[in-house]
Amino acid sequence: KLTGRNEFQGIGLLNFNDSEVDHWKQLIPDAEHVVLNLDHVSNDITWESLYPEWIDEEEEFEVPTCPSLPKLQVAGKPRIDLVAVKLPCIKLGTWSRDVARLHLQLEAARIASSSKGLHPVHVLLVTECFPIPNLFTCKDIVVREGNAWLYKPDLHRLREKLLLPVGSCELAVPLKAKENFYSERARREAYATILHSAHVYVCGAIAAAQSIRMAGSTRDLVILVDETISDYHRGGLEAAGWKIHTIQRIRNPKAERDAYNEWNYSKFRLWQLTDYDKIIFIDADLLILRNIDFLFEMPEITATGNNATLFNSGVMVVEPSNCTFQLLMDHIYEIESYNGGDQGYLNEIFTWWHRIPKHMNFLKHFWEGDEEEKKHMKIRLFGADPPILYVLHYLGNKPWLCFRDYDCNWNVDILQEFASDIAHKTWWKVHDAMPEHLQKFCLLRSKQKAALEWDRRQAEKANYTDGHWKIKIQDKRLKTCFEDFCFWESMLWHWGEKNWTDNSTASTPPPPAITSASLSS
Repeated sequence: KLTGRNEFQGIGLLNFNDSEVDHWKQLIPDAEHVVLNLDHVSNDITWESLYPEWIDEEEEFEVPTCPSLPKLQVAGKPRIDLVAVKLPCIKLGTWSRDVARLHLQLEAARIASSSKGLHPVHVLLVTECFPIPNLFTCKDIVVREGNAWLYKPDLHRLREKLLLPVGSCELAVPLKAKENFYSERARREAYATILHSAHVYVCGAIAAAQSIRMAGSTRDLVILVDETISDYHRGGLEAAGWKIHTIQRIRNPKAERDAYNEWNYSKFRLWQLTDYDKIIFIDADLLILRNIDFLFEMPEITATGNNATLFNSGVMVVEPSNCTFQLLMDHIYEIESYNGGDQGYLNEIFTWWHRIPKHMNFLKHFWEGDEEEKKHMKIRLFGADPPILYVLHYLGNKPWLCFRDYDCNWNVDILQEFASDIAHKTWWKVHDAMPEHLQKFCLLRSKQKAALEWDRRQAEKANYTDGHWKIKIQDKRLKTCFEDFCFWESMLWHWGEKNWTDNSTASTPPPPAITSASLSS
């Protein structure tokens, strides 16, 4: 593929030894070969220093800064039309978090993007492991043969990416972001979420859609659903503004049968939404409190930090592409996810990611070590009006699965770290702004009422000091039944027994007509 090309005036060679350089000269004898000498990164710069677990986002004590990596110095002549680089790939270790490997790819990108754009520039990566998929994108691949990957990158987009911090050691978006964002490609940008095997999240997705509109965004809303989501529930989602795409679920081959994570690789279907250039993925259990359309400016993957060097996939910017989807599918049998789920897997594929402030995916959670001042700060953020947080992410029992009177996480010992009546109230404000015909999708099933009462009784037995178990329920949903079986109190007679089953069936009205697109393998 390369030997037939005579347009290469100059070829930059990075990380090749002398005999390999000689081979290049024989391969393309008419070009001028420039050996690029790049200094090694200092030994004290580790992946953890590029991707620290925590940075001072509010700049209370310091302004976070990333370590600087050595840069190549290249003469203006000859012009370099092809940048070739050999990348290390030690498959036994965490090869995708190798600082030298990242450094080489970033410098290859920088040399390529330094072209004035009057002539095409190609980048050839020689590696047995796949390159950083969101730096050199698969859309830009000209050809791949064996361990050689030839790209013709979009130089403008490459330059934009290189302006970002080298890692998550600095914010890629400031804490006080410019919310008045105008996009010429708004029609090709959308918010997206996914529901599979869990109709109980339908109410959450409807509330999330309501919150996006209340925050002022007019972008498309796209929801991926599988065949387990009924026509009735699809009708509610569509009435809330979601454009429905039916998908075939993707099984996590490393998950146990019927485990919580059995089908969560279905999230990879997001990359098949190729009608859009950018997607802001959101989990269905969060609220958008302030407009985050400005995140459409950001590249894949932009997200908040999680733990260690990892990002949280609950809010993330994705660039749909069928070839990226294929990359995700190609490695599901070999890549180990740290948490057994899609978040862990995506963190192994996209190790080069861009940090946004945690206010853009703020977890409803009180850490065990939180000081009182920190707890009060979180409570203030949960209830601030006008809102300070951009996104509030509801962990633990979800607000719509509790009575509205208080956060039912209080009644379960191991869930109390997720309990906040203020955050609970914030969610219900959004619920109350929904049209009445959508609120019915948040009614409680008889079995859930029984479960809530069971937890309340356990809290009473344990005499939890917060005292929420004493509160008399006023929520009208307690006495509203939409099922054939409504005597939920009788369920408590055998609650917790091994062979206990819920034989009640939902009696629901016929669904409104819907049109659904299909995404399959």
